[in-house]
Amino acid sequence: MLWRMQTSAPTAKASARPAHLGWRLLALLYDTVVSIAILFTISALSLALKPDHQPVQPGSLASYGVFAAIWAGIGLYATASWRRGGQTIGMKPWRLKVVAADGGRPDWRALLIRYAVASLSLGAALLWSLIDRERRGLHDLASGTAFVRLDARPA
Repeated sequence: MLWRMQTSAPTAKASARPAHLGWRLLALLYDTVVSIAILFTISALSLALKPDHQPVQPGSLASYGVFAAIWAGIGLYATASWRRGGQTIGMKPWRLKVVAADGGRPDWRALLIRYAVASLSLGAALLWSLIDRERRGLHDLASGTAFVRLDARPA
């Protein structure tokens, strides 16, 4: 399927094709660097806020709170990036974009569902893109979004 998206110029249309798993993995690799920075920031805050400035004990309620904060922080980065311009930092060099089923900008609800399904499946949702005709992962199907690669602009 060829996706058509409205660009900033009133008559210009950008075209895109469903992105295969390899492009998704390249973007994830780049976004891992951003995710590590978020993890470090939230971990440092948890140390600073703890009265004794010691790491939380594994398996404690505090450790689950820190984990939830890291998950939410990475989710905020991803969903806000997808909502703002359809792309995270890792998606930009590869011309990848998250779009709604109609090719427009997805709403917050769809993006939150997309992040929740993708992250809670521990990446298994991506495997569905290997057999789906339009290369959608289970998180794309659940949220009504598509992951596309924009065609190169003519020079």
